Amino acid sequence: MVALRLETTRLILRPPRHEDLEAIFARYASDAEVTRYVGFARHISRADTEAFLDFSQSQWRRWPAGPMLIESRATGALLGSTGLDFETEYRASAGYVLARDSWGHGFATEAMHAMVEFADTLGLQRLYALCHVQHVRSARVLERGGLQLEGTLRRHMVFPNMADLRAQDVLCYSRIRGDDGRMAEAVAPP
Repeated sequence: MVALRLETTRLILRPPRHEDLEAIFARYASDAEVTRYVGFARHISRADTEAFLDFSQSQWRRWPAGPMLIESRATGALLGSTGLDFETEYRASAGYVLARDSWGHGFATEAMHAMVEFADTLGLQRLYALCHVQHVRSARVLERGGLQLEGTLRRHMVFPNMADLRAQDVLCYSRIRGDDGRMAEAVAPP
């Protein structure tokens, strides 16, 4: 596994390790409220978290990046998770999930900025993120994080932690590398 470490003003982003299992499970992965709008099923047991850690390692072996944990630079506390999910060598998605006590402090925006900058260094042509149409706070994080709203994808994604298991509408945000080799800047919404 790559020993990558990204630092922002307040955060450290790094690949998860097996010794992070208990903290991941307790801090965010098993919390029903935290996982409501995410694309992975809430972790019911530590075996679910172990499967995530195995998946993370496989992603880091296959691609130039993968899931990353978000830690506080000041305290070292685990705040949540972010990362890049590669689909091809030129396209990846980004996202984040934060423990409840980390909400409302700007950590998600700071982590998304870091993912956008990291994606730029990897030469991605397309970086995108999806969020449930009702998750307004997440949409604002994606906008402030440097992504531009493309539109609504109707009945696009199942959210396994919601009562309604039909495919839900999502907002699609992206950042695209132009023909000049530069990433297109996000445009502030009206």
